[in-house]
Amino acid sequence: MTPSYEPLKPIFTAQLFLPLEAKLIELLRSLAPEDWEKRTISPKWKVKDVAAHLLDTQTRKLAAARHGYNPDNSKKLSADQLVVLIDHLNAEGVRQYSLLPPDELTSRMETASRESAEYHQALDPFGRAMFPVSWAGEEESTNWFDTAREFTERWHHQQQIRLAVDKPGIMTREFYFPVLDCFMRALPYAYRNVSARPGTLVQFNISGECGGNWYLFREGEAWKLIASSAGDKIAETTIPQEIAWRVFTKGIAAEEARSQVHVTGDEEVGLYILKMISIVG
Repeated sequence: MTPSYEPLKPIFTAQLFLPLEAKLIELLRSLAPEDWEKRTISPKWKVKDVAAHLLDTQTRKLAAARHGYNPDNSKKLSADQLVVLIDHLNAEGVRQYSLLPPDELTSRMETASRESAEYHQALDPFGRAMFPVSWAGEEESTNWFDTAREFTERWHHQQQIRLAVDKPGIMTREFYFPVLDCFMRALPYAYRNVSARPGTLVQFNISGECGGNWYLFREGEAWKLIASSAGDKIAETTIPQEIAWRVFTKGIAAEEARSQVHVTGDEEVGLYILKMISIVG
């Protein structure tokens, strides 16, 4: 008999954009000239490049929304083609906006951030999103998920800047837990090629005050994220909150992360999460 379970609840983040963006603007205005040239954990990008990327993606999303972009176009691309396209667009955007002086880049960011927050707050959270969340394996997504995905982008790139310039982070439960909760929605897709007996469960914990617990349940031939423990647990993995966001955004090597991750049960299944990427590219 299949155990009963509840699916995960939606993540509502639209109301968090304005306070998160306010922290970004405050951060950028506090930077010394030499800070803009510091390297981040994103290998190709300095602080100014990350800021340029944040302005570019925000401006591009708003332009797409205002001009009636047809999301069916992106469905014609394979996963690899989508990554190539996104990488190309990102590189062009960084090249363009990194030419701006810091003051102008920050001023443009402030305007775009306000408009972006208004855009996300006006969406029907259960309506069809303009872009599907591809890293979760979706071909069509609801607005709440795409908005949460956008929120993770704004959070983790700001955190990259903070890490590079040694500024206090934004790892508060208000901001960081929704990021983690969104990242973990990639688990069923990430584990799609990991076989297991129906009725088995893998538990994932992010330790720390911003973390939580997530449960991956094998139902038939597919994995599903569920709200609480059910079935026969075969592995349990615990990742410290300090490195969790870096694991899922290619900000730390799996080998380095492994020394800080604790697994009980089936180690191969439990450690497979270190291959999970919750960004495009």
